[in-house]
Amino acid sequence: MAEHASDRDSEFLLSGAATVSGSPAPDITPRVESRSEPAADDSVEARAERKIGYRFRDRRYLSLALVHASIAGTRLQSNERLEFLGDAILGMVICDHLFRTYPEALEGELTKIKSNVVSRRSCAEIACELGLDADLILGKGMGARENLPASLAAAAFESVIGAIYLDGGLEVAREFVLKHLVDRINDAARLGHQHNFKSVLQQTLQRCASSNPAYIVLEERGPDHAKCFHICVEARGRRFPGCWGTSKKQAEQQAALTALLELGFASMTDDGEILVRRIEQGETLPPAPGSAAAASSADAPSLDANGTVAAHEPAHERMPDCGRETDDELVEESDDT
Repeated sequence: MAEHASDRDSEFLLSGAATVSGSPAPDITPRVESRSEPAADDSVEARAERKIGYRFRDRRYLSLALVHASIAGTRLQSNERLEFLGDAILGMVICDHLFRTYPEALEGELTKIKSNVVSRRSCAEIACELGLDADLILGKGMGARENLPASLAAAAFESVIGAIYLDGGLEVAREFVLKHLVDRINDAARLGHQHNFKSVLQQTLQRCASSNPAYIVLEERGPDHAKCFHICVEARGRRFPGCWGTSKKQAEQQAALTALLELGFASMTDDGEILVRRIEQGETLPPAPGSAAAASSADAPSLDANGTVAAHEPAHERMPDCGRETDDELVEESDDT
């Protein structure tokens, strides 16, 4: 009986049910951790997936997209090839979208919008908005992360596009690209290609079956290291007022804007914003002031594209401070122009 009691006591002790002097026996039952709630994945790839809103079936594509050449064993082990592929996918998706969305736009107009939208600056901005720049795996020689060149962030965005294409296909990549770029496309189209007035004037004249504009340097002032230029536009035998600029590019842009304003193809709002209206195919240029065709309307005020009296200070009457170097530009053209 004692032997059976001893066995029974052992069973109780192992189960944690027996007591000694009224105190619970120590619980030596093996414990198994619950697996119903796995720990959150905080890997670089998981963080990147949450940022871009896409879960990869094969994370190796995403991992490669985040490896910069500065830390890769060889350049083939970096994101450079994915950047090459992603750049092509990005361009194709944007061109297809522009072609279908703007059926009346000329090739030059579509090219300008596309150049602005897929510029390195634009891609870098999107990458930073998503936080992809923080997930790039870099070599020690790249310096502080906050001082990285924009080209690295742009490359990360294009590499991720390439990775999404390989993992999920073209339609998934298209959805990702347009999700982040369609607003920029609309803005670029609405603002006349970021106010590249030379391009707008050339396309305007093409639609009006006219020759390309010519830019003529009327005068130069100031020392060689900080010259000012007085430039005018000539088109179809008509010379428009000249404009001053601290560089030839600035003066040409201002001269193109002056021509657009005089032709009524652009207008200026009270807060200084330039509005460029769409030119219909086959539309003719208005007659030059002083011509027989313009004589009948000589007493009428000049109207802008919205039918209101155009009021702006003529750019050709303002001359910059020649002799003083300046980095200010009338417009900031896209990286690809």
